[in-house]
Amino acid sequence: MAQISPSILSADFARLAAEADAVTGADWLHVDVMDGHFVPNLTLGAPVVEALSKATDIPVDCHLMIEEPDRWAPQYVDAGAGSVTFHAEAAAAPVRLAREIKALGARASMALKPATPVELYEDLLPELDMLLVMTVEPGFGGQAFLDIMLPKIRRARRLMDKHGLQMWLQVDGGVSASTIEQCAEAGADVFVAGSSVYGTDDPAAAVRGLRQQAEEAARRAAGGDGNSAAS
Repeated sequence: MAQISPSILSADFARLAAEADAVTGADWLHVDVMDGHFVPNLTLGAPVVEALSKATDIPVDCHLMIEEPDRWAPQYVDAGAGSVTFHAEAAAAPVRLAREIKALGARASMALKPATPVELYEDLLPELDMLLVMTVEPGFGGQAFLDIMLPKIRRARRLMDKHGLQMWLQVDGGVSASTIEQCAEAGADVFVAGSSVYGTDDPAAAVRGLRQQAEEAARRAAGGDGNSAAS
């Protein structure tokens, strides 16, 4: 089943609790944590994640675009995140970090920038609950979807299937009504959506619409209509 994770990077930071309520029915609430070093932008940190996690029943999915995630990631589990994603390009010991995140009670995820090949991390995949393939360069919301990432999504799904892994494949960046079906057909099943949710008059309806599109596209692919996810 497709999961939709609205990104509060596109929400009104002055009223985050209300913005969380606006996406009732979402599977996750995606929180982008940026430190101004790993990426040029600067956003919020663990105290805001803690406050937000107490203000909503939607589980929080933290995407750490920061240096030294080995040092800081456990704090986000303590702050209430149900899933914590670190970047492969920033982690010093990704296997140890993934195991620590899981030992603390959260799902462990690893993100790859667009230029980072998934094949480099094939042996690490069994340690993860989710892999995030960035479909824009990390750091800013509102960027256009990079369709050249679709083959990478397919390769990631093939590697997961090769090892029989029951893990999630997330995409983040430019996901909208015009791109989500391509991502689902390629094998993604968790979708981060920012402006395509919070830029609408009815964010909850946008979540439902995106989920329906993704699930229908996944069914078409599984049914052999081009078998997009395996090609």
